[in-house]
Amino acid sequence: MELKGIAAIVTGGASGLGGATAKMLAAGGAKVTIFDLNEEVGKAHAQEIGATFQKVNVADEASVAAALDAAQAANGVARVLVNCAGIAPAVKTVGRENVPHSAEIFTKAITVNLIGTFTMIAQFAARLAAAEPIGEERGVIINTASVAAYDGQIGQAAYSASKGGVVGMTLPIARDLSQHQIRVMTIAPGIFLTPMLLGLPQAAQDSLGKMVPHPSRLGRPEEYAKLAASIIDNPMLNGEVIRLDGAIRMAPK
Repeated sequence: MELKGIAAIVTGGASGLGGATAKMLAAGGAKVTIFDLNEEVGKAHAQEIGATFQKVNVADEASVAAALDAAQAANGVARVLVNCAGIAPAVKTVGRENVPHSAEIFTKAITVNLIGTFTMIAQFAARLAAAEPIGEERGVIINTASVAAYDGQIGQAAYSASKGGVVGMTLPIARDLSQHQIRVMTIAPGIFLTPMLLGLPQAAQDSLGKMVPHPSRLGRPEEYAKLAASIIDNPMLNGEVIRLDGAIRMAPK
């Protein structure tokens, strides 16, 4: 699918992986709408790359529906959706002094990362299904999982469960949406230079980068965006999860 002139939506598009992807799509000529909770950063990034912004809570169905309606009114029906919004709590199953993992924290991770991703997919696809195909397809959905779906570390029970759910639903949703000629793919990034890691000291960033076999460094958000571009471009990529991780397999901690 060619990017020029099509409408696209990126959740978590204010910064990090989503920010780089929104920039890539806009540079390719797509009419991009950024969905994010961070209004100040999101609006600034949208202005910088020539996109529009909608403040959206992906875990809230009404918020998602309203934002999709607004984006469609501005740019037409979106053909590309990239789901990058997410949270990464770090809590052990049993913590200090034998305190159990909070069910509230676990539920929030599942609600934002898994249910939020599914809500975006379902709402987006329902609108796209009514549009005319472009060639042999109507559009593409790209989700973001994590290598934690496979190699969850200590303290990542909630995060790994949520991302494992994203991995697990990729194929059945691709099968569901095949009748509508909508492809569904998922990227599982390794250790990437996101805003959270940028807050760490340089020595800590270098230490994390050395864990990656090759290239022995942190991934760059632009490299995630490059893979997203390749997925959009290649019509045979469907129903699969691609690890983007430099061959890392995460240690327990």
